[in-house]
Amino acid sequence: MLTGTLGDDWWAILFWLSGAGVFYTFLGYPLLIGQLSRLRPKMEAKPCENVEWPTVSIVVPAYNEAGRIRGRVQNLLNSDYPADKLEIIVVSDGSTDSTVSAVEGLGEHRVKIIVRPQRSGKAACLNAGVAQADGELVVFADARQSFAHDTIRCLARHFINPQIGAVSGSLEIAPAAGGAGAGVDAYWRLEKYLREAEARWDSCIGCTGAVYVIRRRLYQPLPEDTILDDVVIPMRIAIKGFRVLHDPAALAIDPQPLEPQLERRRKRRTLAGNFQMLFRHPGWLLPWRNRLWWQLLSHKYLRLVAPGLLAVVLLAAFALRQHPFYAAMFWAQIAFYVLALIGAATRSLKMPLFSWPAGFVFLNLMTVAGFWYYLRESGKTGWEKGNTAG
Repeated sequence: MLTGTLGDDWWAILFWLSGAGVFYTFLGYPLLIGQLSRLRPKMEAKPCENVEWPTVSIVVPAYNEAGRIRGRVQNLLNSDYPADKLEIIVVSDGSTDSTVSAVEGLGEHRVKIIVRPQRSGKAACLNAGVAQADGELVVFADARQSFAHDTIRCLARHFINPQIGAVSGSLEIAPAAGGAGAGVDAYWRLEKYLREAEARWDSCIGCTGAVYVIRRRLYQPLPEDTILDDVVIPMRIAIKGFRVLHDPAALAIDPQPLEPQLERRRKRRTLAGNFQMLFRHPGWLLPWRNRLWWQLLSHKYLRLVAPGLLAVVLLAAFALRQHPFYAAMFWAQIAFYVLALIGAATRSLKMPLFSWPAGFVFLNLMTVAGFWYYLRESGKTGWEKGNTAG
């Protein structure tokens, strides 16, 4: 206990409250949801392979993807899903290259092409694609990744259970080469762990944008400036009373590694989408309107205030540095940030001692950048290429 001035007492309160917030956000919630999912998993019918498979439409938005769209469509056509129950809808979003002719050149009756003359963004493409879909289920996919041969079957098998409204697959990303990238890899592994645990408990908060499926009848058209379709669409479905699952066996493979320099733009935009979602759907935090309010708050929104909490913890420890405990806490934080700086500056250092602090600091800096991006770009449509995971 402090015996100094009233100011010291207030700094101590700020230190402990902010520190508790940081601990809960990045460690406490993962431990808690993991334990709850093991102790009280929600009962459900097990997936069954011996069913009448539903018809499936796969929607693939594309902007200037001439170099890989044929291979991507062929990858989907080669799925082991019943061929007569599968269609692919490519939505060209104002492409100025030969994306459209590349798709048309396949001459495949199961492939539709929707040509949008002007670039209007991913959300508008999803709206257009679902409007033309005939399948009972709609799979959302990106142009860059590829699916494992059984991914669509793994996703579709869950819908024998009428309570299931959406299912997320799992994105496998090439390992990062640099030290900070290894820290971002660790963060992505945590994300997948959270989604699996949340789905066992009830429903995961958001899906993997590169590979997820919904019941078509549950789709609601998105505002065209929506950034996080892979969170907004599943949340809308969950609020209707359906569950959102995660199937780690439904794989999408991404050849682009999670290097910070490649992740910076994508992560900034993703975090801006969290701010957009928070301000656009405040009712989702009301327990009587959204049974997943606690998971949404813990998984998504507390991370938005984490940079501020970290700053308060550092500032409070500095203000109280005349007390030995707080002096030790201050220098421990300084040491942590020095390790992060070394990990970010030295690509060859992939030891967790350096890479995890570097990845942690990088992601919190991107939260600040995401807030600025949200303020600056709010209301604009369009996308930035490179979106992979929600």
